[in-house]
Amino acid sequence: MFSLNVPLAPAVSRLATDLHLKRSGFDRVRERHTLVCKRFGVDDIDAASSRPDDATPSKPDALRVLRRDLRPVLSATAPFDVAVTGVEVFDDPASGSRPVVYLAVESAGLVRLHRRLCDAYGPIPGIEGDDYEPHVTLARGGSPDPGVVADLVASSFEPVRWRVHALDVYDPDYREVAATIDL
Repeated sequence: MFSLNVPLAPAVSRLATDLHLKRSGFDRVRERHTLVCKRFGVDDIDAASSRPDDATPSKPDALRVLRRDLRPVLSATAPFDVAVTGVEVFDDPASGSRPVVYLAVESAGLVRLHRRLCDAYGPIPGIEGDDYEPHVTLARGGSPDPGVVADLVASSFEPVRWRVHALDVYDPDYREVAATIDL
């Protein structure tokens, strides 16, 4: 699987680090932070028209085709504004352990782009399409100390705003950016 991610402003990482001390008791605390625009499974990408219909494309072929296919979709996308505006929680996430504490993201441009990509590639049920909530996960699961989640949600900070000029295709297997596509 690949994901198309919004590169984060350095101030978002600093904010996440500043909130780190308040995140005790969670099963997983994210050290790497991402803002996912859309996820793509290798099986969803028609990487080679000459391959048998039941063959799964190789990951390098899928990445090559995904980059090629994304360019025309993204060429119609102008740079857009994004803002991290607060801390919120998913008490009942679509998958995985709960609670999920995250930085809330506001961006009409990101939501519009996500919808276009879902129209082109289909949404992942429960987390994309109408269920898409732009966010940056801070921590999830476990038994946070009493009041930790409420204290995080009550955190006050100036919104972090930035303009997105490119998107990254992220490969979670290698935990690195596999491609960058300019807007």
